Amino acid sequence: MKQLEENLLTIDEFEAIRLIDLEEIPQEQAAQKMHISQPTLSRILKSARKKISEAIIKGKAIKIEKSKNE
Repeated sequence: MKQLEENLLTIDEFEAIRLIDLEEIPQEQAAQKMHISQPTLSRILKSARKKISEAIIKGKAIKIEKSKNE
Protein backbone atom coordinates (compact mmCIF):
# COMPACT_ATOMS: atom_id res chain seq x y z
CA MET A 1 0.00 0.00 0.00
CA LYS A 2 1.41 3.39 -0.96
CA GLN A 3 1.91 6.21 1.51
CA LEU A 4 -0.66 8.98 0.99
CA GLU A 5 0.38 12.59 0.91
CA GLU A 6 -1.24 14.44 3.84
CA ASN A 7 -3.08 17.70 4.24
CA LEU A 8 -2.69 19.02 7.76
CA LEU A 9 -5.77 20.49 9.43
CA THR A 10 -5.17 22.62 12.51
CA ILE A 11 -7.30 22.17 15.61
CA ASP A 12 -8.97 25.54 14.87
CA GLU A 13 -9.77 24.46 11.31
CA PHE A 14 -11.19 21.17 12.57
CA GLU A 15 -13.31 22.97 15.18
CA ALA A 16 -14.61 25.50 12.65
CA ILE A 17 -15.70 22.70 10.29
CA ARG A 18 -17.31 20.81 13.18
CA LEU A 19 -19.28 23.79 14.43
CA ILE A 20 -20.35 25.25 11.08
CA ASP A 21 -20.76 22.24 8.79
CA LEU A 22 -21.63 19.44 11.21
CA GLU A 23 -23.44 21.22 14.05
CA GLU A 24 -24.83 23.88 11.66
CA ILE A 25 -24.20 26.69 14.14
CA PRO A 26 -24.26 30.24 12.68
CA GLN A 27 -20.82 31.80 12.18
CA GLU A 28 -21.33 34.52 14.80
CA GLN A 29 -22.22 31.93 17.45
CA ALA A 30 -19.40 29.59 16.40
CA ALA A 31 -16.92 32.46 16.57
CA GLN A 32 -18.06 33.24 20.11
CA LYS A 33 -17.62 29.59 21.13
CA MET A 34 -14.08 29.65 19.69
CA HIS A 35 -13.31 33.05 21.29
CA ILE A 36 -12.41 34.63 17.95
CA SER A 37 -13.97 37.23 15.66
CA GLN A 38 -16.39 36.23 12.92
CA PRO A 39 -13.98 37.42 10.16
CA THR A 40 -11.23 35.27 11.69
CA LEU A 41 -13.59 32.28 11.80
CA SER A 42 -14.50 32.87 8.16
CA ARG A 43 -10.81 32.87 7.18
CA ILE A 44 -10.13 29.67 9.17
CA LEU A 45 -13.19 27.99 7.65
CA LYS A 46 -12.13 28.91 4.10
CA SER A 47 -8.68 27.43 4.72
CA ALA A 48 -10.12 24.22 6.19
CA ARG A 49 -12.57 23.72 3.33
CA LYS A 50 -9.79 24.21 0.77
CA LYS A 51 -7.59 21.61 2.47
CA ILE A 52 -10.45 19.11 2.74
CA SER A 53 -11.50 19.68 -0.89
CA GLU A 54 -7.94 19.21 -2.10
CA ALA A 55 -7.62 15.99 -0.10
CA ILE A 56 -10.83 14.60 -1.61
CA ILE A 57 -10.04 15.65 -5.18
CA LYS A 58 -6.36 14.65 -5.14
CA GLY A 59 -6.67 11.53 -2.98
CA LYS A 60 -4.72 12.85 0.00
CA ALA A 61 -5.06 11.89 3.64
CA ILE A 62 -6.31 14.45 6.16
CA LYS A 63 -4.26 14.67 9.33
CA ILE A 64 -5.55 16.67 12.28
CA GLU A 65 -2.86 18.50 14.18
CA LYS A 66 -2.67 17.53 17.85
CA SER A 67 -3.01 20.27 20.42
CA LYS A 68 0.17 21.29 22.21
CA ASN A 69 -1.10 19.69 25.44
CA GLU A 70 -1.29 16.18 23.94
